[in-house]
Amino acid sequence: MAELKGDAKQEYVAGLFARIARRYDLMNDLMTFGQHRRWKRHTARLTAKGLQGISLDIATGTGDLARALSRQPEIDHSVGLDLLPEMITLGHAKARGQGLSAKTTMMLGDALRLPFPDGSFACATAGFSLRNMTDLKGALAEMVRVVKPGGRITTLDLSPMADGIKSSLFRFCFHRLVPLMGYIIAGNRSAYTYLPQSVDYFLEADRLAEMFQEIGLVNVGFQRMGMGTVALHWGQRPI
Repeated sequence: MAELKGDAKQEYVAGLFARIARRYDLMNDLMTFGQHRRWKRHTARLTAKGLQGISLDIATGTGDLARALSRQPEIDHSVGLDLLPEMITLGHAKARGQGLSAKTTMMLGDALRLPFPDGSFACATAGFSLRNMTDLKGALAEMVRVVKPGGRITTLDLSPMADGIKSSLFRFCFHRLVPLMGYIIAGNRSAYTYLPQSVDYFLEADRLAEMFQEIGLVNVGFQRMGMGTVALHWGQRPI
């Protein structure tokens, strides 16, 4: 199903994540051995560094990255936006539980049609969500549009690995064990079959960096993490 395009992909992915919402965080912890939380904290620090104002996290899920941004001293307030009410409800609860409701707003919205004026945010980020976008370049362009000149765009996502022993081992685990875990823990094998397939169809890290440049960002770079399985990209909107 990872090869779906346009509205068909959006409908499929939305239904899939709605069904697994209550096991979403647990599965992320199990699949990454909890490392996704450290990667998100690192992303938040890099995203906010040297800036001041309001941050945006698109396709925020249960809001981990939005809350990590709200903890940064440079960030006055953090907005987490997602298409799914199920995720927003869970995100609200987590923000209250962590005492971050005053600094974090969770709201419904489409990453391809952000409901904000141009230049509304100091920075914008997307964590483990670009692979699910029906229009990748369009989503990135929307992030650029709503960020002020000089603001930073970052993305954190799984990344295809170059062929080799490490890649083969990772693909075996990802394509065989993750769907089994999804069936046992989340009661949904298809959702966690889609996940590894979506990485196969996603851009390699250097090609995504090129796309950052194509949409007009400067000071573009990326860092691999998780033994090369995850890539953090960054770029700035020109002043």
